[in-house]
Amino acid sequence: MNASILTWLTFLPAAGAVVVLLLPRRGRAPQVFSLLLTLFLFVMALHLPAHFNYQQQQGFQFEMNIPWISNPAIQYHVGVDGLSMWLVVLVSFLAPLGVLISWRVIQDRTCEFYALLLLQQTAMYGVFIALDLILYYAFWELSIVPLALLIGMYGRKNGRGAAIKFFLYAFIPSALLLVGMLWLYGQTGTFDLVQLQQQMFGWNGAHATGLWLTSLAFLLAFAVKVPVFPLHGWLRDGIGEAPTAVAMILAGKLGLYSLLRWHVGLFPTQAAHVAPLMVALGAIGILYGALMALVQTDLKRLAAYATLSAVSFIVLGIYAFTAASMDGAAYQILNESVSASAFFMLLGILYERYGTYDMGRLGGIATKLPGLATLFVITALSLIGLPSLNVFVGEFLILSGSFLAHPRAAAAATLGVILSASYMLWMVQRVFYGKPSTGVAALSPADVNWRERAAVWPTIALMIAMGVASVFWMHAIDLTVPALAPAKIPVAAYATVASPPAAPQAATRGMAQ
Repeated sequence: MNASILTWLTFLPAAGAVVVLLLPRRGRAPQVFSLLLTLFLFVMALHLPAHFNYQQQQGFQFEMNIPWISNPAIQYHVGVDGLSMWLVVLVSFLAPLGVLISWRVIQDRTCEFYALLLLQQTAMYGVFIALDLILYYAFWELSIVPLALLIGMYGRKNGRGAAIKFFLYAFIPSALLLVGMLWLYGQTGTFDLVQLQQQMFGWNGAHATGLWLTSLAFLLAFAVKVPVFPLHGWLRDGIGEAPTAVAMILAGKLGLYSLLRWHVGLFPTQAAHVAPLMVALGAIGILYGALMALVQTDLKRLAAYATLSAVSFIVLGIYAFTAASMDGAAYQILNESVSASAFFMLLGILYERYGTYDMGRLGGIATKLPGLATLFVITALSLIGLPSLNVFVGEFLILSGSFLAHPRAAAAATLGVILSASYMLWMVQRVFYGKPSTGVAALSPADVNWRERAAVWPTIALMIAMGVASVFWMHAIDLTVPALAPAKIPVAAYATVASPPAAPQAATRGMAQ
């Protein structure tokens, strides 16, 4: 079971997508089947943390490595460590929630919708578990197609335009990524991550130009997918047009993971040299996203710019290259995915009731929908980093770790935290409290129903659990993430930024406890 669990997890959703397309188009058969399958996959995914060896500090677990194509040498090599394991579980956790929240929203072409959603789940699993570059690239490219189709087919107003923009932003840099992968193969004769790291360690100046160009190709492809400022042109339209279940996927998980695994992990010296630029772009993205969110009147656009600010926070933590900041960045990928998914689901519920995201047409909703208002307030408090909730832990680690290496960027990020509280609390005040608007006063919709509670309450519970018991998640992360960069970066190349690993790790464990 251990050797094949990742393969079953990865390809069962794709098989399920085929089944969904064959189901009757009348009734709720696609929804019921998709919900049962995603719940089964979530139970399967819990096998990973239950049987993970938390004492193993190096290497991958649940590993399978078999030859696939002999020439070029491509292997079916999959496995997880303390970083990717939790991301696989996260995808499994969010998938049934996406099905539940889409239950009544998607009325046309339901079979196609759930088939694409399941296919996207396969692609995300594959990105997180692949340890061969070509295998990873196949899943990376696969992840683009369902998302573009889902946005284009089920977008709100200008779905096709948003889908084309997203596809072009994601696909063109991916072509450069493939060229970089082929160059690495030409130099090493392998696409395998472990073998690449072994062969590339200590490469001399003869490979300097090729390494730099390849590392930049990798960085560009991942930075667009995050997105890193100023490569965020697709984000506002993508999130603004996407159905709720799709918006839950667009929150940066694939790009941020790839930065850690394939850019920092494979090109530590090159990553060290571009780190000051990435830290600066992260700080700018935090402030830009927060300031833009502060002036929005459309809730979906506010969510898009809030997402930009949040993922920029994680980019700062990754490239500050201290153990505390990198641990915090990895943890924050999980936190933001959970809290942002809850926020998108609540926005979708609100849109179902009133048919608008315009804050000017909303107001005083708490008097009519107190249950929805309560869920919104808890989610907003999580997103702004209230102590005892999940985002606080990640933000604290990123800020404390980044301050050791980049105090100015950390100060800018701290200002971003204050601004996030401003726009989130202003949004809650304007939408839920005060005098009801004319449109709100004229309608009397039902409060949150059982299906919506079943979708949102698990994320609320996880926000609390990850805030008060973060050591459960941090234990595996702390075994893996700090070792991705500092131990592989020559001191001379990055002496001004990398901090001694022992102290930040101690701080990490203390904070998690």
